[in-house]
Amino acid sequence: MKEIYSIKEAIKKAEHYCAYQDRCHDEMMSKLRSMKMSNDEIDKIIAHLIQEKFLNEERFACSFARGKHRIKSWGKIRITNELKFRNINQRLITKALQEITTDEYLETFHKTADRVWENSTERNTLKKRKKFCDYLLRKGFESQLVYEKVKDLEAQ
Repeated sequence: MKEIYSIKEAIKKAEHYCAYQDRCHDEMMSKLRSMKMSNDEIDKIIAHLIQEKFLNEERFACSFARGKHRIKSWGKIRITNELKFRNINQRLITKALQEITTDEYLETFHKTADRVWENSTERNTLKKRKKFCDYLLRKGFESQLVYEKVKDLEAQ
């Protein structure tokens, strides 16, 4: 990567970076810092990107939530934590989670849970239950859902 960028070059690079994939403000700031831009230059570039609609936190949060749920089968807890880690405010997180319908969420949960339960080779019931619950909790699904599902699967 080039050492010194003019503001015009940095803006062009930043626009390309944002056009490729929705970005949050933190990711953009990190990218600009890695390009050795000063804080004043970073502020100018970020303002330009927002004005030209390359950066939009709401759009980022919504697409992040939809994508992580549909592609990686993440639950709402994990999505919330990841968005908080990226310094997205609570109002936008709430709006982003509304992008996932209840039916879609439950369908993904049940599909993931059934797949994990069926593919488990563990013979010991307690170990199988623990691995199953740990996996789904790591994915960010609510503990109440997970424990109800494990009871249903063990009853079968």
